[in-house]
Amino acid sequence: MLIVTGGAGFIGSNIVAGLEKRGHKDIVVVDRLGAGDKWKNIAKRELAAVARPEDIMSFLHLHEKEISCIAHMGAVSTTTEKDCDWIIKTNFSLSWSLWEYCRDHGKRFIYASSAATYGSGERGFDDRDDLPYLNALRPMNPYGWSKALFDRKVARELAEKRSTPTQYAGLKFFNVYGPNEYHKEGQKSVVAHIFPQVKEGNEVQLFKSYNPAYKDGEQLRDFVWVGDCVSVVLWLLDNPNVSGLFNVGSGQARSFHDLAKAVFTCLGLEPKIKYKDMPAELIDKYQYYTKAEMRKLSASGYPYKMTTLEEGVSKYVKEYLDKDDMYV
Repeated sequence: MLIVTGGAGFIGSNIVAGLEKRGHKDIVVVDRLGAGDKWKNIAKRELAAVARPEDIMSFLHLHEKEISCIAHMGAVSTTTEKDCDWIIKTNFSLSWSLWEYCRDHGKRFIYASSAATYGSGERGFDDRDDLPYLNALRPMNPYGWSKALFDRKVARELAEKRSTPTQYAGLKFFNVYGPNEYHKEGQKSVVAHIFPQVKEGNEVQLFKSYNPAYKDGEQLRDFVWVGDCVSVVLWLLDNPNVSGLFNVGSGQARSFHDLAKAVFTCLGLEPKIKYKDMPAELIDKYQYYTKAEMRKLSASGYPYKMTTLEEGVSKYVKEYLDKDDMYV
């Protein structure tokens, strides 16, 4: 039995689909569905169970003998969320309870960290897991801090040579885009946000730059196709001897202008791009550059190339956004 927390969310539901495609039968989704359309992310899946996050520990103990691995993707992922008590309860305390369960019961544990742990990037984007480096990172929001706090907790356990789950892997996801992110509203990728305007032949608006080193639209991000994130998780399941903290990105820094242009191009349209003021509350917390160092994952044996921006955007638009059924 494989447990996927956040299994009805964006990355989690894509992992569930990838597991099912591989022939896994006993998949359990742990998530809150709410009253919106989030349920559609798992509507096509054959699931062993759907459990609420508050019931997860009792579920784990009830099915202890059946469980092999927990893929912990569930989190408060909104970067603008200000309720720090809720963030810590969900992103740190629950994560640690799951770590302890896997450690004490001989289970494997794969969890979502985040590129938000790197803050503005002044200390680079190297997926080192030594405490001095991790302690020097300065995330720019409570979400990033909560993820960094857990990475540091794990690093402390390793430094003090305490026992661990049979396999543990923290995945620092960069700017992920792809199907099943529609419920995220304001936190959706730029591709999902601008597609309706592009499809209608309208211009799109990107944020102006407030950093003289970057022109408008030339702010750089490591955009990663969600299918590559799934591929990394499936590879880890195939390689239980691999543990550690790993970046999951494309390994390329591309501009928002490139991203928007790719959406226009795959629909056969000339780009119409203008720039708008950034909300005042974001100006001092805005990342102008991210780029995942991918050497560590490759050195661990990961054999696949990451999808290019143009390939990923084309696949997203043509196979999902521009279809009546947009779901995996």
